[in-house]
Amino acid sequence: MDDKHAEICECNAIHQDVVKKVKKLMPDDERLYDLAELFKVFGDTTRVRILCALFESEMCVCDISILLGMSQSSISHQLRVLKSAKLVKNRKDGKVVYYSLDDEHIKHIFEQGLEHISE
Repeated sequence: MDDKHAEICECNAIHQDVVKKVKKLMPDDERLYDLAELFKVFGDTTRVRILCALFESEMCVCDISILLGMSQSSISHQLRVLKSAKLVKNRKDGKVVYYSLDDEHIKHIFEQGLEHISE
């Protein structure tokens, strides 16, 4: 059997009990959409690098730009994306704006992802 046909279910029975059970357990479409949008944010290497830096310390745009070797405007743009996704928060101290993780959930998502790719 070739690979094209390996994925086709050849049975005629429909397992209504399984379909009904899984349908009840699945999140609604809006929540799944929000989850997909969250994962899109993680789809950019620069944003991933920024988040990894913020795992270690609260940082300002200037310091992140030096660390990552990128312009401040590029870093600011990515921080806006991360902030709108509720992954980072900021606080102002005089003229300096510091960024940090919004909560610890983000770190756990990364730990799980890193564990998965290390298998």
